[in-house]
Formats: sequence, C-alpha cells, structure tokens
Amino acid sequence: MSRATTLLIIDPQNDFCDLPESWRGTDPLRHVPIAPALPVQGAHADMLRLADLIDEAGDGVARIVVTFDSHHRCDIAHPTFWQTGAGAAVNPFTAITAAQVRAGAYRPRDAGALPRALAYLDALEEAGRYTLMVWPVHCEIGSWGHNVHPAVKAAYNRWEDRRLGVVEKIAKGSHPWTEHYSALQAEVPDPADEGTQLNRGLIARLDEADRIVIAGEASSHCVKATVEHLAQHLPSRRLDKLVLLTDAMSPVSGFEAQAQAFLADLRHQGAQLATCAEVLPLLRAEA
Repeated sequence: MSRATTLLIIDPQNDFCDLPESWRGTDPLRHVPIAPALPVQGAHADMLRLADLIDEAGDGVARIVVTFDSHHRCDIAHPTFWQTGAGAAVNPFTAITAAQVRAGAYRPRDAGALPRALAYLDALEEAGRYTLMVWPVHCEIGSWGHNVHPAVKAAYNRWEDRRLGVVEKIAKGSHPWTEHYSALQAEVPDPADEGTQLNRGLIARLDEADRIVIAGEASSHCVKATVEHLAQHLPSRRLDKLVLLTDAMSPVSGFEAQAQAFLADLRHQGAQLATCAEVLPLLRAEA
C-alpha cells in the first residue's frame, strides 16, 4: 500500500514572488505591470520548481492544502494603521514596540485605537515570538497580489483534473488587529474570532498523512510560524513525517539567519529537509 502524502503549500501568492515583468498582471487603470508588494528573492524560482514537482509526482500526492495570506488594507501590521508621533507616515519595514508607542514615537492614525493597539503590542511581546513589523500593504483580499503564483495554480489545477479532487484552500490573516504569520493560529488570538484560534481541525487532517511535504513563502516568517505550530500540536507527535522542501521556500531579505535557525531546529526535532529532486522519486514510487 502506498503511503498517503499531503503537500502543504504555504502562501504561494503573487505578492510574495519576485516575478519577472512578463509574469505580472496589468493594472487596467494605469496600464502598467503590477509589482508584487513584498517580493521574496528566489520565490519565483521556488514556485517553478514546486509546480514541476506537482506535475511530475503524479498520484504520489494524495492531498494538496494551500494557505492564503488574506489581509485588509487597514491592518495593524500595515502603514495605513500607523503614523509617527509628529503625524508623518510610517515606512514599511519599521519595527514598532509598545515602549515606543508609550513614549509617543508612534501612534495609531485613529486616536481611539491606541488602547487596543497597546494591549496587542504588550501581548505580542509577552509571547516572545515577534516584534510588530510594519509590512507594505500586501495580499489584500481581492487583489492580484492575493492570487496564487500562476505556475503553481496551473499545476494544482491539473492535479485536480487528474484526480477529480479539490485542493483545500485555507485563508488566514483577515483579522486586522493581529498578525497571522502561521496558517494555524494568529500571533495574538482573539477570543471573539474563531479564525484566529488554533486550527485543530486542519492539524488533524494534516496528521492523517504519512508524509507532509511543505513548501511556500517565506521560510523566515509564514512557513516558519506555520511549521512551528504544526510541530508543537501534531497529535501523532511524528515530526519525522514533516519534509521541508528547502528549494521551494526562501527567506525575506534580512531574515536569512532566522530562516536558517528555524530549519536547523526542525531538523534537530526530527523533521526532514530535502529538495524537490530528492523527494520526487519517493512520490513517484508511491503513485
């Protein structure tokens, strides 16, 4: 009996891919190519390799799960939310701490949001995983940037056609008051919003597989956070079933060390690191 392999693709979206101009959409209002909002160096090549793997693995992949970073324009991690103490715009890639907000260096553009923003920053910093980062507006729901990389979408569409199956799509990140790097739980869950809570149903479905092959963007943030939560909560505790495709994920520039430490830690815990070429023969053998 062949082993059941699930392919988990984390946030393979246009806004995260360093797409050549010929691969970009066109803004019908300005008649210019749309630039990805938060391109990760190497992501386009990652996604092309992943698309080839999906096509060449055939029926060796039993299930595909794709996660989508899904944001509103006004979000606590977007520049639209913040201003400096003097009222100036806050640039993307600015880190903001609770101490800085209390000192008046930064404040929400909506003055009434200050208490909740401070409560969020306090809770985020107490968790010790991340400092709030102001990212460019990205993966806005309904935008071109929210869409899946075209080659990956075409490949998993062909997989659906062959198997008469459905790729499971998981949206995360639409709660504007918390960062949501992980596809499994927001950084600061909101008790009033189930979508920010630990997604135990998805974790259980993933754990049904004998092998969980993981790819996506970016290895320093959303892949890292998702896999960390998966490793922490996997009911079987079988971390050896996790296979991270190291040539189908890349880090955000400047966060390379964070990604390397994550991969080293997961390997130490028993997860496997492999390339698409190394995994392909295993999948073909199980088709």
